[in-house]
Amino acid sequence: MGKNENENEKEKVKEEVQEKKDEKIKATGQITLDKNKSNYKIHLLSIIGEIEGHECLPPNTKTTKYEHVLPNMASIEDSDEVDGVLIIINTVGGDVESGLAIAEMIASLSKPTVSLVLGGSHSIGVPLAVATDYSFIVPSGTMIIHPVRVNGLVIGVPQTFDYFKIIQDRILKFIADHCKIEAERLEKLMMETGILTKDVGTILVGGEAVEEGLIDEVGGIKDALKKLYLMIGEEKGTEESKEEEKLE
Repeated sequence: MGKNENENEKEKVKEEVQEKKDEKIKATGQITLDKNKSNYKIHLLSIIGEIEGHECLPPNTKTTKYEHVLPNMASIEDSDEVDGVLIIINTVGGDVESGLAIAEMIASLSKPTVSLVLGGSHSIGVPLAVATDYSFIVPSGTMIIHPVRVNGLVIGVPQTFDYFKIIQDRILKFIADHCKIEAERLEKLMMETGILTKDVGTILVGGEAVEEGLIDEVGGIKDALKKLYLMIGEEKGTEESKEEEKLE
């Protein structure tokens, strides 16, 4: 095989690899970032559009499918090749149970995790944003906190009210357990009547989310990656120290 044929073959392989990466991004919104100076392997998960639950949404709706995310999170936890996870969020919310399931999965990962809110992280998107070890929001990013909504359902018995109160309390507890805001303050923001037009709740923009203790810091992609690299470096250093102690 000649030199030109070898080069053509290598180029073809590169193109095929890139096509597979592009298809993965298109299908699941996930990819591995591994071109950094430290050679850390970062799993990038994008949570966009609406969180899809047990029912399929219309094909023209941008969605994040929990049946894609959960197995991938399990695979990440089981992998020795993934060093950390970066989660980019721009969601209007969606299915409460599915969103909370994803948030719990993220929170239980042993790998360092960082989230970055772009555009918005509304409704059940709030637990997703705070589920990571550290969180960022861009200056123009928004977070909307409001009670659990039920579309097209007439609540006719006290037990139904109790059921939705339980769901709401689960969400409140998860958020309060994973960030600096107090549960009482969170509930007050959730039931605010003077901020959202024709609705109950609160909208926080950029630094306001940091001031309330929901998000750790205002920043962008470079800040999120820098923080994640630092966290990975610290963890790897700790692991090396433990190995040295065992040898001694």
